[in-house]
Amino acid sequence: MRSQLVYLHHMEHGRVILSSRPFQMVLDRLCYALIENYDAFEGTCVIGVQPRGVLLADRLVSRLNEILGSPSIRYGKLDITFYRDDFRKQGRPMVASQTVLEFPIEDQRVILIDDVLYTGRTIQAAMTALGDFGRPATVELLALVDRRFNRHLPIKANYVGIQVDAVDEAYVKVDWADQDGDDRILIYPQKQEPAV
Repeated sequence: MRSQLVYLHHMEHGRVILSSRPFQMVLDRLCYALIENYDAFEGTCVIGVQPRGVLLADRLVSRLNEILGSPSIRYGKLDITFYRDDFRKQGRPMVASQTVLEFPIEDQRVILIDDVLYTGRTIQAAMTALGDFGRPATVELLALVDRRFNRHLPIKANYVGIQVDAVDEAYVKVDWADQDGDDRILIYPQKQEPAV
């Protein structure tokens, strides 16, 4: 695992901490780690957490199918909007994404995927949401970025792309080529609010 120590006191703009080529290498490493543990993915499903975890899951499932030579991995998308413990505290109305689970998860091995593991509250909400669809045999978590020193809950990823150590106010963002123009990971001194 790669660890990245980041100091942000004088940084005004986002800084790239993982560019396109190493980004692809990290995705491949995660795919091969999953194949090592799940082989042909029998009795296993991949579930991306909406919205940003789905972008990562899309890419991983596509690459896994390419490596394995057949589109055999069951893949779903999970919205957690109204399972979050802070959804009533948002200053603006929250917009839910779509949940797409066209297969049972009862007694299945679930690989839950999100782009950034931060406080752990998103994953807590995802676990609660999963419970409405059945009781999996196991659940493992894959995160592209682990902000390991910012956890509020005792949640740990089983598979990690990179670790980032940063101050609490910092914001880590994953960009995707098909939507943001390039594959990369950036860090900002604080979350950038969209202009109103």
